Amino acid sequence: MHRIAITRQNVLGLALVVLSFLSACGGDDNNNSGGGGTPPVPPTPVVAYVANQTSNNVSAFTINGTSGALVPVAGSPFPVGTTPGGIAVSTDGTLAYVTNQGSNTVSAFSVNTATGVPTAVSGSPFGAGTTPFKVTMSPNRSFVYVTNQGSNDVSAFSIDAMGRLTPVPGSPFATGLTPAGIALSPNGAFLYVANQASNNVSAFTVNATGQLASVAGSPFAVGTTPFGVVVSPSGSFVYVTNQGSNFVSAFSITQATGVLTPVTGSPFVTGFTPAGITITPNGAFLYVANQASNNVSVFAATANGVLTPLGAPIPAGTTPSAATVSPDGAFLYVANQGSNDVSAFTIDGASGSLATVSGAPFAVGITPRAIATSGRP
Repeated sequence: MHRIAITRQNVLGLALVVLSFLSACGGDDNNNSGGGGTPPVPPTPVVAYVANQTSNNVSAFTINGTSGALVPVAGSPFPVGTTPGGIAVSTDGTLAYVTNQGSNTVSAFSVNTATGVPTAVSGSPFGAGTTPFKVTMSPNRSFVYVTNQGSNDVSAFSIDAMGRLTPVPGSPFATGLTPAGIALSPNGAFLYVANQASNNVSAFTVNATGQLASVAGSPFAVGTTPFGVVVSPSGSFVYVTNQGSNFVSAFSITQATGVLTPVTGSPFVTGFTPAGITITPNGAFLYVANQASNNVSVFAATANGVLTPLGAPIPAGTTPSAATVSPDGAFLYVANQGSNDVSAFTIDGASGSLATVSGAPFAVGITPRAIATSGRP
């Protein structure tokens, strides 16, 4: 009887994920952004990619849809540029982009969705700004955005049919100091960037050609040394990890303008040195990787954006730095840069609680700094 109950629960959870995802993409009628539209369905099998900063490569795994176990893709790891720091995968799983901090480039790959094997696209790598760090892609595969920590700006690119990148007119666009995490709203209308050295978040509108314009009132103050950024699947809230103050700043988004307003009760306490942050596809649960306490904070995300802690943080590996949730919301993966592995957990669809996947942690390259699945940076 217990197995049957869980199965039904997962089916209901998946239905909620689909409904939430469609609703999050329905904002295109209210803006002129070219980054929205209904994104494609994730591929089968789903692949997880890990950018390994010191070994200059990407580990690739297929996800066992039943157990959550990670199975290495044939030929993994795959070489990239020097000091990779960020990775983004298109929602349909056909494209992947990796930032290379040491070579000031972006590696671009087409992906065989049957095997998960990435192949460099013609012309790759593509030039970015100085010390490119994190990367995000619009839901409809039209644009790629990269934070450049050394030049304090965002490089914006349009994506052609082959996955090649071309700078958007006006790119790069100025941010605050030492920009790190970056995230787009699900409808592609707004872009948010965490600026580590100026302790704020830059907010931009995105037009039909991918160009950025500052939102009124931007940048918005957060805590100390902000790092990771995530937008809720509904497009209603932004959450930012603050490494120096050990909490998450939460904001509501004004849908017509992209302006940020602090959520009641914000900020919300995490473990020590929170870095990576991710949210389930239905927006119900949020997870934060705490680098200095080697664990993951678990929160319920309420309808008004308030975060409620769900018990004590869950142990992870050494120096967990990045996190992603599988597209179906069933599994959480955390990249541990100190122990060179990935912690894997099943997510209880009703409570958000975590249970370690059999066989975890899974070995990767040296100093894993970023992890992503299809459409889920």
